[in-house]
Amino acid sequence: MKKRFTLILCVFTLFAFAAPNNEYYKLIVYHYADSRQEKQLDEFLSSVYLPQLHKTGFTKIGVFKPIANDTAKDKKILVLLNHEKLEKLSQPLQWGLSELGSYAQPIYTRYEQILLSAFKDMPKMKVPSDAVSKNERVFELRSYESPTESAYRNKVHMFNEGGEIKLFDQLGFNAVFYADVLYGSTMPNLMYMTSFSSIESRNEHWKQFGESATWKKLSSMDFYKNNMSALHSYLLKSTAYSDY
Repeated sequence: MKKRFTLILCVFTLFAFAAPNNEYYKLIVYHYADSRQEKQLDEFLSSVYLPQLHKTGFTKIGVFKPIANDTAKDKKILVLLNHEKLEKLSQPLQWGLSELGSYAQPIYTRYEQILLSAFKDMPKMKVPSDAVSKNERVFELRSYESPTESAYRNKVHMFNEGGEIKLFDQLGFNAVFYADVLYGSTMPNLMYMTSFSSIESRNEHWKQFGESATWKKLSSMDFYKNNMSALHSYLLKSTAYSDY
């Protein structure tokens, strides 16, 4: 009986938040400690992993490194995949990785995989297409955690029905995606990614957001009080072999 309940709960989790015709995303985060591991991961991703993904129908694959990597003890490489079919992302998708590294010289410290479902008010990923070069563009990946499931649904409502996504659009945040986390290590949480021409542009956009009359009204509503317990922000740059 317990196994049956667990299975039903897993199926519900995957599909309860999915809007019709929306996309699914997989975020793979490789954690590493030194330049040797970074070089091996870069070589694997650029020469093996992305080419294989391209052959199997993934057209735009984002690969990013945090700007803070240079000084971080826990360094990261993030790979972002999108597809309209959940089964395409639920596969391991780790061709050739098991053949790399050893007990004495591992290729990474650990890796994690996060499965997401696009918000209904932005059901498809939007890859940046402006004139900003890949070397200059700055991405911001944000994760909002909530204390309870009901508080989490309230925060998602704030983005969709509440108009937070519309406000981001009006202010030119150039969103890549907004999504529910279906499986991850910090649930319940949502994640979204925006892009900017520079760090200065990113800071100016958030200044405008905080000063917006729309945001001040929205954030002061009792209905949306206490729907977050933690916020994590990561500023990222594309790798040379990223598709965008």
